[in-house]
Amino acid sequence: MDHKKVAKNVVDAVGRDNLIAAAHCATRLRLVLKDDKKVNQAALDADPDVKGTFKTNGQYQVIIGPGDVNNVYDELIKDTGLKELSTDDLKKVAEQGQKFNPVMAFIKLLSDIFVPIIPALVAGGLLMALNNFLTQPGLFGPKSIVSTSPVIKGLSDMIQLMSAAPFIFMPILVAISASKRFGANRFLGAAIGMIMTSPDLGKTAKYWDIFGMHVAQTNYAYQVIPVIAAVWVLAFLEKRFHKWLPAAVDFTFTPLLSVMITGFLTFTVIGPVLKTVSDMLTNGIVWLYDTTSFVGMGIFGLTYSAIVMTGLHQSFPAIETQLVTAFANGHGAGDFIFVVASMANVAQGAATFAIYFLTKDKKMKGLSSSAGVSALLGITEPALFGVNLKYKFPFFCALIGSGVAAAFAGLMHIIAASMGAAGFIGFLSIYPKSIPMYVVAELISFAVAFILTFIYGKGHMKEEQVAPVVSASEAAETEAKVEEQVAAESKLNDEVVAAPISGESKKLTDVNDPVFSTLAMGNGAAVVPTDGTIYAPVDGELTVAYETKHAYGLKSDNGAEVLIHVGIDTVNLKGQHFESFVKQGQKVKKGDKLGTVDLDAVKAAGYDTTVMVVVTNTMNYASVDRIDNTKVNHGDDLVAVTAR
Repeated sequence: MDHKKVAKNVVDAVGRDNLIAAAHCATRLRLVLKDDKKVNQAALDADPDVKGTFKTNGQYQVIIGPGDVNNVYDELIKDTGLKELSTDDLKKVAEQGQKFNPVMAFIKLLSDIFVPIIPALVAGGLLMALNNFLTQPGLFGPKSIVSTSPVIKGLSDMIQLMSAAPFIFMPILVAISASKRFGANRFLGAAIGMIMTSPDLGKTAKYWDIFGMHVAQTNYAYQVIPVIAAVWVLAFLEKRFHKWLPAAVDFTFTPLLSVMITGFLTFTVIGPVLKTVSDMLTNGIVWLYDTTSFVGMGIFGLTYSAIVMTGLHQSFPAIETQLVTAFANGHGAGDFIFVVASMANVAQGAATFAIYFLTKDKKMKGLSSSAGVSALLGITEPALFGVNLKYKFPFFCALIGSGVAAAFAGLMHIIAASMGAAGFIGFLSIYPKSIPMYVVAELISFAVAFILTFIYGKGHMKEEQVAPVVSASEAAETEAKVEEQVAAESKLNDEVVAAPISGESKKLTDVNDPVFSTLAMGNGAAVVPTDGTIYAPVDGELTVAYETKHAYGLKSDNGAEVLIHVGIDTVNLKGQHFESFVKQGQKVKKGDKLGTVDLDAVKAAGYDTTVMVVVTNTMNYASVDRIDNTKVNHGDDLVAVTAR
């Protein structure tokens, strides 16, 4: 790679006068720009050394790759004269450039609290859906499965218990997550959640008589908003008591006073007021759904993906949990938001697949195929930002498909009985009687979005049909690169990349980082670690060893170029909680210790500890596949690499 040339191309594409600041991490340039609309996206997309771009949190990020990004960054700094910044410094610059928006701040708050607990709610929701299959009459005959096969009644009852628990004790889950967000002790937060859901509430009396006041013994099971407010008060008090109380009594009296005062305020003021607000919100949404019927659903479907672009959808889990719990208790219309989200996700996936058949660009074909599958399974960001918004028309065609399908779903009164994956497999969360029509609605969404995108693209997608004009020197350079790649490929051998760390293996497409989940850096696997020691996964040379100690690059003796990236955005920790025992250029053997990470400390700092293992020269191989092991120890087979 010609680092100077790539840097110049990036500067020219984003605009020299448009650049405010720049930093880099292990794989990408992170830029703060005056105006993102001035970026020449086509130029960046056409650069073979740029593996992708995306925008997040006020930063425009250009994916270059490990071992090259730091050199490209150095050339960019020389070319522009900008000051070198760390990613943490750049984050502050980006935040300063964004106007404070209280609505978006509140939505981000809800997102920070609810995203970590969604797996527990999804598990409970799918168990609830499974129990519905077993107990709902009319699905497989006039009687339910449990009625016709009494031997499974005990299993059904057990599943019912397991499905209800995450929702009954949801205040505890919310309290733990909110405590982390507000900076309170998470165990004290959990204690507040337990107090609000204690089985003894209202068991012997409906009120407490306290100084002449009748304080209602209300059980806040299933509630969301009251517990968030209660934990905020807890965090406020805990921080103040830590400052006010002497060290000798702080350990004992800070927890005591924080919990006691918060508990009293919860049952006297916070709980009664915010439970009323919460009930009004839920009733208002249900009223809106009942009143607008299929028309409202159609409008919601027509705008849902646009809402995702703004991030407003991050607030929906808070509303959906209220709808699901109300429905489980025999009240309300069920979760119609999930149905609309499913239609929107499938539509965006369908539009992305249409681009796969329309485009002649190999890079876009690879991205659109993986992003399309991801969207059909409920994760649309790669499809939205990586494909559909780049071409624009697929995005709008998908909006139409989503709107038509959502209106049909409203007309058929399709609702979800639980939360889950909003996509093709979302039928598991749908009220059993609605499943056939739900499948029809999804097929409508897919068909309308795909057909509209394909027909419009056939007539208007002209830019790829014109071959770019290149000079003789550029043509010679391209030919030399092709010859070099062919020569490199001929030296590659089949091999297996081992797990560099012990933990739970999962698909790379499932990680919460678009650079890795879209396979822009290459294919591989991810490991959710249970141990903090990192080992060499192959015999070879250490080509990259970052000062921040969170990433390593290796060139194996058989030719595979392997990136080990420990955690997501952990570059911001600047090496804190990491230790490295190796240096760049060092020869290593499979199983050699590369470094360590304090997983608990990284989690406490708010970072995802997932370890990505990527074969960055994937395109040089016939296939790079994750070996399907759920749990791995370091040294176990993780990724199979097959030469051409």
